[in-house]
Amino acid sequence: MKGEYTSGLRDGLAIGVGYFSVSFTFGILAVNGGLSPLVAGLISLTNMTSAGQFAGLTVILAHGSLVELALTQLVINLRYALMSLSLSQRLGPEFTTRRRMLVAFANTDEIFAVAMGRTAPLTPAYMYGLAALPILGWTGGTVVGAVAGAVLSPAVRSALGVALYSMFIAIVVPPMRHSKPVQAVVAAAVIVSCVFAWTPLSQAVGSGFAIVISTLVAAALGAWLFPMDVSPEADEEKEAAR
Repeated sequence: MKGEYTSGLRDGLAIGVGYFSVSFTFGILAVNGGLSPLVAGLISLTNMTSAGQFAGLTVILAHGSLVELALTQLVINLRYALMSLSLSQRLGPEFTTRRRMLVAFANTDEIFAVAMGRTAPLTPAYMYGLAALPILGWTGGTVVGAVAGAVLSPAVRSALGVALYSMFIAIVVPPMRHSKPVQAVVAAAVIVSCVFAWTPLSQAVGSGFAIVISTLVAAALGAWLFPMDVSPEADEEKEAAR
């Protein structure tokens, strides 16, 4: 049992370090928007959703409605439902309903990838260890960033806030260089967002709904123009390419 937990801690160390740096920016943005370090820390401790939290913070700071906030989180975090369904197939009978709920809470993209890539059977102790440092890193980074943002000068806080946009650019640009579908989806999202921002629609549609609509339009366009081939022949071609 102890060995499994230690193994999970070791596998989750890199994730925790990465989460600390990203959530540091979230803490700064939250304080810049008027939230207290305590509230920012509670948001990270009870959510563990990077993109969802940043989008949710945008809605909160724009004084959006609870409906806008809920729809934004539903659209952005819907992938976690599919990931949890996939991960559940690897969990044995020792995972009771309560244990599955605990695992689902920390089932982020990175934790899911590490858990699914493990060849040994997944155990509750291993999954708890795998999630421990990412939770600590995500929450701790938010609190440290929020406290730092509260004492730093406005000019420094503004400069650090740019790190968020740099992170998203670093995520999007590499696949865009080699993927026309990604280019089309990003372009569609940018165009729809600009329409909401620079036309009278910005007065009629809240920022939360604008995010939801932009996401749905871009995703639908990508699915329509670039449908995935899920036939057995396509799978064989992918295996042969590997």
